[in-house]
Amino acid sequence: MTDRKYQIDTPENRAFLKEQRDTFLRFGRQFASPGGSAWYLHSDGSPWPEKNRETFETSRFAHCYSMGLLLGFPGSRELVEAALKGLAGEQKDKEHGGWYVGLKPDGSPMEGKLCYTHAFSILAGASAMTAGVEGGKELLEEAAAVYDKFFWDEEEGMARDVWNTEFTECDDYRGMNSNMHSVEAFLAASDATGDEKWRRRAGRIIERTVGFAGQHDWRLPEHYSSDWVPDLECNKDRPDDQFKPYGATPGHGAEWARLITQWALSAYPDDMEKAGKYITAAENMFCRSMEDGWNCDGARGIVYTTDWDGKPVVHDRMYWVLAEAINTSATLYRVTGKEKYAQMYADYMKYLDEVVVDHELGGWYSQLDSSNQLIETVWPGKNDIYHGLQATIIPYYKPGLSIASAIKAGDEI
Repeated sequence: MTDRKYQIDTPENRAFLKEQRDTFLRFGRQFASPGGSAWYLHSDGSPWPEKNRETFETSRFAHCYSMGLLLGFPGSRELVEAALKGLAGEQKDKEHGGWYVGLKPDGSPMEGKLCYTHAFSILAGASAMTAGVEGGKELLEEAAAVYDKFFWDEEEGMARDVWNTEFTECDDYRGMNSNMHSVEAFLAASDATGDEKWRRRAGRIIERTVGFAGQHDWRLPEHYSSDWVPDLECNKDRPDDQFKPYGATPGHGAEWARLITQWALSAYPDDMEKAGKYITAAENMFCRSMEDGWNCDGARGIVYTTDWDGKPVVHDRMYWVLAEAINTSATLYRVTGKEKYAQMYADYMKYLDEVVVDHELGGWYSQLDSSNQLIETVWPGKNDIYHGLQATIIPYYKPGLSIASAIKAGDEI
């Protein structure tokens, strides 16, 4: 029998996740540089000033400590304010608009403008606003305006991905990662403001996503041309790319499944027949991802990528993938009541505790190889706390609301 510590809805599991939650919130407290932008973190949580300070990380910390504030974690308000300072100051492009990708160690801006960055700026603003932090509403409104102007493609109902720094040239590449985090941000913005425009947009992206996944046996293509034709061979020569890996990504299949479920429940709260169509698609995506990725190569854990037949390509285990599997198995168990998801959750919890948690320094190991030994080729150190922290909270909140709004509403299960 599975240890009660790993079983959903036991007091032991709640206690385990609360301990991990508080450890994460303590671990990330040194993120803020003097200007507010987020340091990349070493394995012990100390700043790593030789690494770039990427803007999406600053936004993630603003989001995480907004949740910390709503949960009553001491010092969270000051940390959200520090991140908002960075987003309103040194990481903002005051000449051309929007936000830099980040800052180099010497303080100069990184080139380009990314949808990924701006989606997280929306999320940061929505969560800070939800937590009642001054400047959150202003950040959300400004980030939304920039996103509307440069990244949202109303005709396609999808997001553009990459501009040059000056916002004069848009790259032909289109990607699902930025669209996925746009859905996350849009749902948070809708929950924070009550503006259903954002939920409708999330639904348009989800409609296309479900279609793409369904056409490929529920393995979602990540990379596309400007007219949204899948590029199934993208980055085959560098398959472990940090943001554009080749093939299907089981972790994103899991993450999409949770966001699709959240959207369906919030878009059709009184019509489970309509919501059920999307929840079934979410189940298909999640189950395909885990059938392909979990314990598939003779060792424990979820592989980073597979080919289009479901065979592993990059065997490394990324901590964020496990975090999303935890979230989605819990979410689908809440929504469907199917015991298989509770068992999957327990399996992931056991692996987490026995292999992935750094019980000495705190946090979770960012990257393990196929033998579950620590490596640092893609994610050295522990860059942030976003995925792991959410995985300690989402399993015990009702799945139809964005997590900061769910905490504020007291929708704990």
